[in-house]
Amino acid sequence: MYRSKMMIVMRRDLKMRKGKIAAQAGHAAIEAVLMALAKEERLTDLHLTANGIMLDTADKPITPLSDWFKYGCAKVCVYVDSEEELTAIADKAEEKGILVAVITDAGMTEFHGIPTKTCLAFEPLPAETADSITGDFPLY
Repeated sequence: MYRSKMMIVMRRDLKMRKGKIAAQAGHAAIEAVLMALAKEERLTDLHLTANGIMLDTADKPITPLSDWFKYGCAKVCVYVDSEEELTAIADKAEEKGILVAVITDAGMTEFHGIPTKTCLAFEPLPAETADSITGDFPLY
């Protein structure tokens, strides 16, 4: 069994309201999971049940994503203090073949109409893989 982890990296320098932080992190987490489902060609394997959304795992390999659906996934939020740091993390992850959902807010509520990169999330990963990129960043 995997110990899946989803890392969410927020930009603290933007000084977003708490609700904005939660919304941006939610956007990132959802997009990262959808990207992982598409990568594994498993979008059609989702089923709504009385207990929530389940991922059909019959005849499919176990992955951090399928593990996430079956057992849950830690979501850990850390922070950086600039767009440059956020971009560097995204680049490092992508170089390792990791899917990264980078969220750009439209700027309608907090950024004076300027599209602004607010955060990113990795696809569900084995904890040691996630930690290799973001393990030294402070918790948000």
